[in-house]
Amino acid sequence: MIGTVRETLALAILATVTPPLMLWQTVAIRTRLLNEHRVPRLWHRLATRLLGLRVRVHGEIARERPLLIAANHISWTDIMVLGSLADVHFIAKSEVAGWPVLGTFSRLQRSVYVERERPRKAGEQAGAIATRLTDGAPMVLFAEGTTSDGNKMLPFKSTLFAAAQMALRENGGTVTIQPVAIAYTRLHGMAMGRRERVHAAWIGDQPLLPHLRMLLREGAIDLEVHFGAPIEFAAGGDRKQIAREVESRVRAMMAAALRQPS
Repeated sequence: MIGTVRETLALAILATVTPPLMLWQTVAIRTRLLNEHRVPRLWHRLATRLLGLRVRVHGEIARERPLLIAANHISWTDIMVLGSLADVHFIAKSEVAGWPVLGTFSRLQRSVYVERERPRKAGEQAGAIATRLTDGAPMVLFAEGTTSDGNKMLPFKSTLFAAAQMALRENGGTVTIQPVAIAYTRLHGMAMGRRERVHAAWIGDQPLLPHLRMLLREGAIDLEVHFGAPIEFAAGGDRKQIAREVESRVRAMMAAALRQPS
């Protein structure tokens, strides 16, 4: 009963607040008269609270630009969590554009969409990301290419790290790559085990709406976001090597968070 009330109230609040915020963001992007970063961060903060996500942050986002944030990926909620912490833009799979509400917001946040199943377009997609990096937009790359179960990480794919190389050619100097680890650690205050972490994860082709409703009813999930030490990627760097190094750092931070939650 309480879960149903929580779900109904949260959806009612989102339905009331979202349309005017979308209008604000549309005007901000088209006219440049308003701050286009304010609304996405405000909406993400509201959404995380309504979902009952309690976020503990370790470290901070790097100040250097161009900046590519490389993170592990457990659920669609990762987007709202990172979006609530910093003015970032996302590299998202093309399917996200068609999601109800979240898809519209991702477009209004000027996400870059990639088609991972079409490797021949990788160069073109990396070029679009490089342009945004060169313009100073901090870009978030979920480098596994898909979501995991929250217990272990998948290998990082190096393909889109080529965007950093392209940004170097356009901008010169270096590109900063920051490893970021996301770990879901507690449910209702109790440390999660392997089975409970799957509760928070959104894996593969799992329908979005049932997972959303489940989280709204359940609530009270703690997670940690660890911002690692930035890595400078200079001209002549090997994208495969940098992907392995970033993966190693993210894996270590995630393992430590799961082993000993804050």
